[in-house]
Amino acid sequence: MKKIVFLLVFLFTVAGAKAQEPEHIVVISTNFGDMKCKLYNDTPKHRDKFLQEVKKGYYNGTLFYRVIRNFLVQGGAADSRNAPPGKLIGYGNPAFTVDDEIRPDHFHKKGALCAPRQPDDVNPFKQSDISQFYIVEGRVYRPGELDTMELANNVPIKKQIIKQVLTPEVKAKLAKLKKEKKVDEFRALANPLKQQIETEYALNPHVLNFSKAQRKAYTTVGGYPELDGKYTVFGEVIDGFDVIDKIASLKTDKNDRPLEDVKIVNINEIR
Repeated sequence: MKKIVFLLVFLFTVAGAKAQEPEHIVVISTNFGDMKCKLYNDTPKHRDKFLQEVKKGYYNGTLFYRVIRNFLVQGGAADSRNAPPGKLIGYGNPAFTVDDEIRPDHFHKKGALCAPRQPDDVNPFKQSDISQFYIVEGRVYRPGELDTMELANNVPIKKQIIKQVLTPEVKAKLAKLKKEKKVDEFRALANPLKQQIETEYALNPHVLNFSKAQRKAYTTVGGYPELDGKYTVFGEVIDGFDVIDKIASLKTDKNDRPLEDVKIVNINEIR
């Protein structure tokens, strides 16, 4: 009995220590200022690979080469280092690919630190390319805009489920029962179908329902909700939001590269 109690205490102690593991803090220093970021412990593959490259100095001297106002600033690509004006840059590195760690509680609010990836047609499992990263600027949304986004996403899903459940044969049978005023028979057929539609809709992974945390963030600090569930968010800016805005407001060329280079001087882990 004592052995069992000791084992349980040990397991709870280990679990508690893991849950309280301090988050790693890094500072991204640029010629436009510093951004302090914390990395999430529940995205360990991204955290560890990012820190591994930070310690090597991999990102030092690279550029924020893709800048889109009210959207994001993206940098870290090796081919951006010392790249002359007008050169196409930002190609990924397959050696830096890690499995996705997309979590519903980590979303694209302003300051979100995220990993880009190749498109779904060549990367169906949404694996990230941590050879570079992006930080969200986004914008502030009105509650009604979020409601509209949910409807625009969810109504087609509901219609498709209804179409699959209410086949022409089923519709004809319901219409016949209704015409013959066979109320009990109509309800006996219709009610399970209605329940089936609601169940399939509720279980559909593509249905969009913004959480309270998402709604609060997107209507206050802002962000870019259209990216949620599509890319891994592995950290967030905790200081230096003004630097995001400075970089995002720069004039850019046709490839979204700032006309004035935004250099990542270095990234250092401070905790």
